[in-house]
Amino acid sequence: MALRLVTRRLGNKLSPILASTSKLHSHATSFGFKEVNEEEKSRLVGDVFTSVAVNYDTMNDLMSAGLHRLWKDRLVSKLNPFPGMKHLDVAGGTGDVAFRILETINRLRQRGLRQVLEDTLEEETRIYVCDINPNMLNVGKQRALERGLGGEDRSLIWIEGDAENLSFENNSMDGYTIAFGIRNVTHIEKVLTEAHRVLKRGGRFLCLELSHVDIPIFKELYDLYSFSVIPAIGELVAGDRHSYQYLVESIRRFPPQEKFASMIVDAGFQNVEYENLVGGVVSIHSGLKI
Repeated sequence: MALRLVTRRLGNKLSPILASTSKLHSHATSFGFKEVNEEEKSRLVGDVFTSVAVNYDTMNDLMSAGLHRLWKDRLVSKLNPFPGMKHLDVAGGTGDVAFRILETINRLRQRGLRQVLEDTLEEETRIYVCDINPNMLNVGKQRALERGLGGEDRSLIWIEGDAENLSFENNSMDGYTIAFGIRNVTHIEKVLTEAHRVLKRGGRFLCLELSHVDIPIFKELYDLYSFSVIPAIGELVAGDRHSYQYLVESIRRFPPQEKFASMIVDAGFQNVEYENLVGGVVSIHSGLKI
């Protein structure tokens, strides 16, 4: 009886712990270096981007010394936009990538390229900006108005939506981009599967993401900068150290370049490759739906 009583008491103490542990690991995922359940991660990531939305572009300039602009230019050059394309930019709420795509298309028109059915193509060009966070989208819409892209301009379409469960039809997009967004999702595999689903045959998937540095001395300097300087800048400029601490940690939890490339292949893409920039600080992964 004594043994049974001890067991019962021990069981009563352990039950909440075991239940909590079971709940965590049955649907566990990472939020930076922490392990949280999936529902909590969605909320926490939402809180981060609600907090950083207003200062997002300013902080990108400060953290990358303006290099993010060149990285996004490189992303768009690999996309090779054309008049009349249907393109989906995911997690692109502030419009940085979408504006570049549209500007590239407009330059092609001004140079007289693709003059056949130009008016028709102009009507058909659609760049969809999809983001799960309405605050990020509001920043992008305001920036679009400042660029004269609001009002009757129908080339840019802003959609509040989840990268893991897109509202677009199968085989409906000529291109798909996601920049600095995929490491924040709960299920990377679902995002890649959705990207493959919505692309037409011949459509290109492109992902720009902060990645992993393998050069020993450079890696040590990069780690020092990431964990010491970036959160401090976040606190000084945005008054939010916590969000930028998470953003740094999320980079380290993201799969290495080769692993991520294999995940893109597993989603059904072919001709998968990646390009490291600045020693692997950033990588651009690409694939084709054939």
